[in-house]
Amino acid sequence: MLDEQARTFLQAPRVAYVSTVGPDGYPHTVPVWFMLDGDEVVLISERGTHKVQHVQSNPKGALTVGGQPGDGAGYLIRGDFSIEEDPDRVWLRKMTYHYEQGEEAERDIAAWGKLDMIVIRLKPRSISRVI
Repeated sequence: MLDEQARTFLQAPRVAYVSTVGPDGYPHTVPVWFMLDGDEVVLISERGTHKVQHVQSNPKGALTVGGQPGDGAGYLIRGDFSIEEDPDRVWLRKMTYHYEQGEEAERDIAAWGKLDMIVIRLKPRSISRVI
């Protein structure tokens, strides 16, 4: 589903904005780190967050990436979220090293490793380039 231009853009360590739907029907949008896993988007989160609760009630949502100075454009990815465990902290480590390096990454992995972290996966239904 991702063309090469989108894949290249989305592989860079950028901050994205994930939008889930709250129980009141309004969007809940927060900044997140993300990575691609094939054509799916992977996020990590502490289990008790609003976004996780929303996904458990309504899996529909979106992720927006780009729009910052120098980006030229961005992408809106709409689809269905699912939640999975990360028992060996594989995604926590991958994600942290995608955005940070060295001691900073190890410090954050140690701190976040004490939390109840899970993986949120977005399976795209549509991808739009936005300017």
